[in-house]
Amino acid sequence: MAEVEINAVSKAFGKTQALSDLSLTIGNGEFVALLGPTGAGKTTALRLVAGLEQPDKGSIRIDGRDVTGDAPADRDVAFVFQQYSLYPHLTVFENMAFALRAPTRRVPEADIRAKVQEIARLLHIETKLDNKATQLSGGQMQRVAIGRALVRSPSIYLMDEPLSSLDAKLRGELRLELKRIQVDLGATILYVTHDQTEAMTMASRIGVIEGGRLMQIGTPREIYENPVNAHVAARLGQPVINLLPAALFGGAPAGVETVGARTEHLTIARSGGDVSATVKRVEHLGDQSHLHLDVAGRPVVTLADPEAGFGAGDVVSLRLNKPLFFDARGWRVAA
Repeated sequence: MAEVEINAVSKAFGKTQALSDLSLTIGNGEFVALLGPTGAGKTTALRLVAGLEQPDKGSIRIDGRDVTGDAPADRDVAFVFQQYSLYPHLTVFENMAFALRAPTRRVPEADIRAKVQEIARLLHIETKLDNKATQLSGGQMQRVAIGRALVRSPSIYLMDEPLSSLDAKLRGELRLELKRIQVDLGATILYVTHDQTEAMTMASRIGVIEGGRLMQIGTPREIYENPVNAHVAARLGQPVINLLPAALFGGAPAGVETVGARTEHLTIARSGGDVSATVKRVEHLGDQSHLHLDVAGRPVVTLADPEAGFGAGDVVSLRLNKPLFFDARGWRVAA
């Protein structure tokens, strides 16, 4: 594994600026996730590191070596795509061994077999090695696609939303397995996703990217508790943070236009709070409930104990507890 440095990289496609002055370091053995919506520039960043695109300006270094002008084959990276991209006529073993059999590698066949079997065991597909790719389920195919990258032991693994096409149960299982494997192997991973759960549960650091710009980089806890602006605050947290006019509440610091209230920032009671709200709908989730509220004509979603017995039409009282404050441009204001 190796450290990867992206230094002031910009990339445009015609009149569309995909990335602007992106600087990011992925430490040796670190799992970094780029989190953002479609079109934010996440995949472009991966493709630049892989050498599939060339930056308009800036540089990329892998293990201290400037690889900005190098071909993909000379960069020692492995790419896991969103789609499986398996060879359907080959077996699982042959798919995973394919890169190791390239003429430029000259890996002995005994070593190839040992490596494929080792990674197959890590991914729990060791019983499928003789199956054709077309005989696998979606989850098994994605494990093979990940395994095909893992057998190579490159400087860095680049992963472009590899779990997004799976159902929720499989995504949850593979999140745990991929993180376990990353820790076991000490792998360096740059992972792209629009799913905040994937980013928060797997990454050691998250980079929130929007409109081609890196808004903030930090641990999941840092990003969640201390977002630099309202956009970053809205990227993490479920239910999503409530952004409300400061005029609804008293006591906000000077310059504050918007109050950000996560579920832990709101205390719900029958009376005695800072502002009243009307319960519009209740979603029962087992151990907790989502309360959909109307606060002075604005929607608010928060969590409540199912035993509290709130129902549609109830008038409740909300009290703020150390919320986040933002100015007119959406940037954070200190409490």
